Amino acid sequence: MDAAFTEEQHEIRRTLRELLLKRCGPDSVKAAVRTPEGYDRELWGELAGRLGLPGLALPAAYGGVGCGATELALACEETGRAVLPSPLIATAALAAPLILALGSARQRAGLLPALAGGELTGTLVVPGGQLATALALTGPNDGDWAGGGRAGGIQARPVDGGWRLYGEAGQVLAGHTAEVLVVAAHAGGFTRSRTLLFVVRAESAGEAAEGAREPGAGGAGVPGLLRTRQTVLDETRAQARLELREVPAELLGEGEGEGEGEAAGAEAAVTAALAATGVVAAAALAAEAVGAADAALARTVAHVKEREQFGRPIGSFQAVQHRLADLYVRLQAARSAAYYAAWSAGAAAAGTAGPDGAGEPGAAALALAQALETLRAVAAEAVQLHGGIGFTWEHEAHLYFKRAACDELLLGPVHRLRARAAEEAGLFAGAGGGPAALASEAVDV
Repeated sequence: MDAAFTEEQHEIRRTLRELLLKRCGPDSVKAAVRTPEGYDRELWGELAGRLGLPGLALPAAYGGVGCGATELALACEETGRAVLPSPLIATAALAAPLILALGSARQRAGLLPALAGGELTGTLVVPGGQLATALALTGPNDGDWAGGGRAGGIQARPVDGGWRLYGEAGQVLAGHTAEVLVVAAHAGGFTRSRTLLFVVRAESAGEAAEGAREPGAGGAGVPGLLRTRQTVLDETRAQARLELREVPAELLGEGEGEGEGEAAGAEAAVTAALAATGVVAAAALAAEAVGAADAALARTVAHVKEREQFGRPIGSFQAVQHRLADLYVRLQAARSAAYYAAWSAGAAAAGTAGPDGAGEPGAAALALAQALETLRAVAAEAVQLHGGIGFTWEHEAHLYFKRAACDELLLGPVHRLRARAAEEAGLFAGAGGGPAALASEAVDV
């Protein structure tokens, strides 16, 4: 592993940081989250058109930049530093990798260039708030998380050569404005039970925004699709509730055969693609959390240098210095873990994973767990060390605190990320069932 960044990677980070410093201050963030879209569409267009941000990890053949997971993670670190509200994670780390991995040639050619150029945004729709499970980050994704043939979740049935989706899903990232919905749905009932992915082409961003202005409205461009933006603690991470009532959809991929073997193979491909996407998404989210923690710590250090108490800056007190030093050490460790996870994900995707651990199971989940814990600790200390002003809406400290609280709900919790990584690494192979069994035994004792 070469730990040094290339000049191109440094340029990506430098250019993005300069742009966000000018266009994405705390006041701009607060104004953007109040818009119907939940982000600044003009800024997003500039990030996509000028920097190719959503297409960083997509091949040049599909309009992307042709980089990989490392460059995407570096970009996410800078967007996390600015607490940028955008559909970047939903589009570049969730929807686009799945379309690239499973889509037919026609689907790739029709969707990926528009996603890479920012003309369209996308997201992954998973029912029941099971995003982390679907991505195999907190448990195996071979269960019935998509409905299992029972009531609930999202069900798919074939109709006249196409498919119809019925069900609902909440906590969908950027779900109220995304034009490309990659929907995980249960198909086959009890006889051929399987989980597949489907593509739903929603209305344009402008139409979606118009529909989102009224509670309960949205999705007018697709028969049977109702999209409602949800109220969440972290407004910079817009989420939505989707209701699907016989919504027309297209199977993601070339289609499946009639035999049991073909059906099982199609589901196995979906499961593998979701797990691979989970590695990239975890690395990107870990880098984003590191960027947010870095910015929060820098603002806190600047504050304690200026804030005086007893006739001297509070940063001169040894107790404050020790607290900040501990945070700095934790931040650097989390940054190293996030960088390694991104490099490992890129090496695995390129087929260059070697015996030195590249692409090893659980690396991204562990990095995400460490980054989330670090952001939570830094954000809490930032509020405390800013004193009374840190609790006010006018100050930006609450942006980092809310991001820390909600990120763990998105792809966590931390203890389940670590437990899953331990299971994948085989650390509990002889413990009679792994971390879950050990926890159950501890409760019994």
